[in-house]
Amino acid sequence: MINYFWFFLAAVFEIGGCYAFYLWLRLGKSAWWIAPALVSLTLFGLILTRVEAAYAGRAYAAYGGIYIVTSLIWLAFVERAKPLGSDWIGALLCVLGASIIVLGPRLQSA
Repeated sequence: MINYFWFFLAAVFEIGGCYAFYLWLRLGKSAWWIAPALVSLTLFGLILTRVEAAYAGRAYAAYGGIYIVTSLIWLAFVERAKPLGSDWIGALLCVLGASIIVLGPRLQSA
C-alpha cells in the first residue's frame, strides 16, 4: 500500500511541475513559474525512487495508472472542471492495471 502513497505524491509533483510550465508557456504567466516547476519536477523524480519495486520499469508502468487518477483529481480541484463519468471508468481500469503490475511479481511467486 505504501507504493500507492508514493505514486500519488509523485504524481502531484509531476503534474504541479508541468502545470507551472503550462502557466508560463501557454497562459502567459511570469517566467518566475519556471522555478517552482523545476523544484516540483525534481521532487517528482526523487519521490518516485521511493517505490518498492525490483525494476524501475515496472514501477514506472504501474505509476501511470495512479498518475491518471491524480490528473482527474487535479482537473477537479485545481482547474475546477468536473471529470466525466467515462473519465472515472477509464481511471478505474488504469488503477486495476497498475495494481496487477505492482502485485504481479508477488502473485507469480506464490
